[in-house]
Amino acid sequence: MSAPFRFPKFFVTNPAPCPYLPGKIERKVFTELNGRNAGELNEALGRIGFRRSQSVAYRPSCIDCTACVSVRVLADQFEASATQRKLFRRHADLDVSACKPWSTEEQYELLRRYLGNRHPGGGMIEMDENDFADMIEQTPVRSYVIEYREPSLDGRPGRLVGACLSDQQADGLSMIYSFFDVGPEARKGLGTFIILDHITRAARASLPFVYLGYWVEGSGRMAYKTNFRPMERLGRDGWRRLDAPVVEAEPAVEQPIPARSPRRILVDA
Repeated sequence: MSAPFRFPKFFVTNPAPCPYLPGKIERKVFTELNGRNAGELNEALGRIGFRRSQSVAYRPSCIDCTACVSVRVLADQFEASATQRKLFRRHADLDVSACKPWSTEEQYELLRRYLGNRHPGGGMIEMDENDFADMIEQTPVRSYVIEYREPSLDGRPGRLVGACLSDQQADGLSMIYSFFDVGPEARKGLGTFIILDHITRAARASLPFVYLGYWVEGSGRMAYKTNFRPMERLGRDGWRRLDAPVVEAEPAVEQPIPARSPRRILVDA
C-alpha cells in the first residue's frame, strides 16, 4: 500500500535586494521536492508559477510588488519571424544532443565565461565547480543538459558553444538555465537559437508549452522573452495571452509562513 500524499510545507526566504528592479526588495516562497511524488509536485507547482532550482521549487512572494510574471511559449502554435528563421538556418550546422544531467568541466568553463561577460556582478559569479555540479545533478525530476557543439572534426566532438539545463514535464519543456559562448568571436544569436530549438523539440514531441521562467515588464534583461509568440502569462485569472487585458490583483493577505534560508536558489538571467 502506497503512503498517502502529504501537502508540502512552504517557507520564505529572507528579504534581499531585487536583481531586476532598482530599489525593490525580493522575497521567495519555496518548498522541497523529494520523495516519489517529486515530479508530480514539481509539475503541479510549475502550472501555478513555480520554478525549480535543484530540489527546491520556488516563486516570488514580494510584499509590495507583482512585477515577476511567469511566461510560456505555445510551442504548437509558434511561428518564427523572418529574423528567427534566418538565425535558425545559420546555426543548423551545430551538433545538438540531450545529455543526462551530469556536469562536466567543459560545461563549467563555458558557464564561467558566460557569467563573466553577461552577468559579472551577479550572485552566480561566485559559483565554484561543486556549486555547478549541484545545479546540474541535484534534480528529483526528469532533466537533461542540452548541449550545442560546433560540427565534429575527425570524428571528435566539436567545441561546446551552448548548453541548457531543461526539465521535461507532461505539458512541456521547462528551461531552467541556459548559457552560451559570448564575446566578439562567438556565434551571434546563440541564446535565441537555444530557445528556438526547445520550441521545435517541444512541438515535435507534441508538448504544448515551453516555460521560460519569469518576465518583468520594463526590464531590459527580460525583454528578449517576448520575442517568442504566441506567449501566455500567468495572472490572477490563470494563463492568458500576453497581449490580453490583465486582471488587477487584489492586495495580498499575508499568511504566517515560517521564514527559512534555503540552499542557493538559481534565478533567471
